[in-house]
Amino acid sequence: MFIQIKNLTKSFNKYLAVNNINFNIEKNNTVGLLGPNGCGKTTTIGMILGLVTPSKGEIIIENKNINEISRDKILKRFNFASPYVELPKKLTVKQNLEIYGRLYGIENLNNRIHEISEDLDIKKFFTRKTGELSSGQKNRVSLAKSLINKPEILLLDEPTASLDPDIGDFIRSYIQDYKSKNKITILLASHNMNEVVRLCDSVIMMRQGKIIDSGTCEGLIKKHGRNNLEETFLKLARSKDEF
Repeated sequence: MFIQIKNLTKSFNKYLAVNNINFNIEKNNTVGLLGPNGCGKTTTIGMILGLVTPSKGEIIIENKNINEISRDKILKRFNFASPYVELPKKLTVKQNLEIYGRLYGIENLNNRIHEISEDLDIKKFFTRKTGELSSGQKNRVSLAKSLINKPEILLLDEPTASLDPDIGDFIRSYIQDYKSKNKITILLASHNMNEVVRLCDSVIMMRQGKIIDSGTCEGLIKKHGRNNLEETFLKLARSKDEF
C-alpha cells in the first residue's frame, strides 16, 4: 500500500478534531475525502503534510513512517493546493512561482515555470500581484504552485471552491488530464459531488472527526439506496446513528 493512515488522531485542547481514523491510498489513485464543514478533512490533510502534529497515530508512506523521511525528500514528493491558504499577496505571480520553485529545488526552473504557466493559462497576468487576482486566477496560480515540483503525492483541499462553473470545469478538466498523463496519487477534499464522481477512484466519508463509510462512488450509492452521491452524502451527514 502506498499511503497508510493508522489510528490518526488530533485534539485541540478539549476539541477532538480527528478521531482515530484509518485508511489506505493505493499508488496513482485519486481518493475523495468528503464530509460536512468541521468534520476533520482539512486537519487530516494538514497532518499528512506535516503542518499539523498528530496527537496520536502514524502516517506511513511506502512502509516508512513520514517522520523518518527527510524534509528534502518530502518537498520533492509532496505538494498541495487550497483556496484557503493564500500565496504571498504582494508578490507577483511569477515571483511566487520562482520562490516556491527554489524552495522545492526545481532544476531548470524557468523552463518548468513556462511549461506549467502555459498549461494553466496564467502567463497573461504574470506581472500582477497575487492579491489583485480574481478567485479563479488565484486558484489557477495555486494549482500551478502545487504542481511545480511534479509531485508524486498531491493534496487538494476544495480546489474549485467559490469558482464559477466555467473556471471550476477548467480546473477539474486540467486535474483529470494531468492525472492521465502523470503518475500521481491525489487526496481530494471536496463538497462538490459531481467533481468527486468525475475525479475519484474511491471516497472516504467523514463526520465529527470519524470515518463513517468508504468505497467507490457507485458502491456507496448502491449500498445506501440513493440515486446519486449527493443524496448519499446528505443521508450520511444527517444521520443520527453513532459510528
